[in-house]
Amino acid sequence: MFKKVLIANRGEIAGRVIRTCKALGIQTVGIYSEADKDALHVKAADEAYLLGGPKVSESYLNIDKIIEIARQSGTEAIHPGYGLLSENAEFARRCEEEGIVFIGPTHDVISKMGSKIEARKLMELAGVPVVPGITYPLADVEEAIEIAGKIGYPIMLKASAGGGGIGMQIVRSDDELRKAFEGNQKRAVSFFGNGEMFIEKYVENPHHIEIQILADSSGNTVYLWERECSIQRRHQKVVEEAPSPFLDEATRSKMGEAAVKAAKSIGYKNAGTIEFLVDEHKNFYFLEVNTRLQVEHPVTEEITGLDLVAEQLRIAYGESLPFKQSEIKREGHAIEVRIYAEDPKTFFPSPGKITTLVLPEGPGIRHELGVSEQSVVTPFYDPMIAKLVVKGKDREEAIGILKDALALYEVQGIKTNIPMLQQVVEHQAYRSGNTTTNFVEKYLQGTNKKVMK
Repeated sequence: MFKKVLIANRGEIAGRVIRTCKALGIQTVGIYSEADKDALHVKAADEAYLLGGPKVSESYLNIDKIIEIARQSGTEAIHPGYGLLSENAEFARRCEEEGIVFIGPTHDVISKMGSKIEARKLMELAGVPVVPGITYPLADVEEAIEIAGKIGYPIMLKASAGGGGIGMQIVRSDDELRKAFEGNQKRAVSFFGNGEMFIEKYVENPHHIEIQILADSSGNTVYLWERECSIQRRHQKVVEEAPSPFLDEATRSKMGEAAVKAAKSIGYKNAGTIEFLVDEHKNFYFLEVNTRLQVEHPVTEEITGLDLVAEQLRIAYGESLPFKQSEIKREGHAIEVRIYAEDPKTFFPSPGKITTLVLPEGPGIRHELGVSEQSVVTPFYDPMIAKLVVKGKDREEAIGILKDALALYEVQGIKTNIPMLQQVVEHQAYRSGNTTTNFVEKYLQGTNKKVMK
């Protein structure tokens, strides 16, 4: 196994990776910006090195500096976590060139899956169901209107290089498309340096369901069941659970097999996620491949008993998967909620000092933390500060544990989205398993209405 691993990330995911490395006897190297000098992951790492200023461009996105620190510290491998450089093909390529193991797929796979248009093409060739749409970049808004007329409204306008909902918008008419095209294209150029746009048929009231896969260098690929990730705000997930309350066993197996087919078709290695949209009739369509560990990976760990970070490390070291598909069991029900430093009504970030932090404890409760009491939440990074994960013998028990845990979770000094999460958990639509992607918009957004029970 590796002797030393650098974690090219910050916050709760850096701490999460460090924890598993220590359990495996691996020395850890942390990196940090000036704004993160007192962060938990810096204290947890065996060694920690300053990258630069607080902006991500000055620190966590500085590939040259990270590679320099890796060489200086004698690092054998780099774990990118999620976000930041985790899906940056150039970073993976540089690691490969420097003889440092990148804990993830190869740079060419990351590059192919980083383009949603290219990913669609490859999935079509592999025989994986895709949403009706186009597999080439649009020339201009007039071509977009012509294609939309053939596909039929509503459509989803998307940036090919997009992520996190940026450059993405539901459009229901020619007029809306004219207004949306230029603005989303400009945002895509600004965030991703790529203004290529394409369109797909919009699936009304879909479930967002993803399949976790693991693939080793010997050609073994397995799926670790699914995660229901439909409750989102601004196209970003806030509540995830496993297994999905919507799927039946036949659909679950078909989706798992499709995910394995998708992974094998592109020569995927390490941990990854194949994301699907599922309509009300349980027809599923390929959405994208996330070539990294997901924020919501703990719910899969809770129902399978596996440590996904440990599996990532073993695969990257060259070991074969120690289990077959038939040996992967699932037990109980797990739910994760993301705790954000944000106004629960507007979803605007709420930076500041955390003056009080009281965490619920007890059976079935797990915390992944990026902060502690007296931590300063800066405006420079994603406002997610923690994840609360619960597990019960079934979904009803898990919801009960989550409800009680949220009531006991106390954060003062900043605003958080905990009140919004409590509304979700109390809502009858959630309790019944009706968790389509329009949940927040339909039931919660922009309202101070009492929780519907």
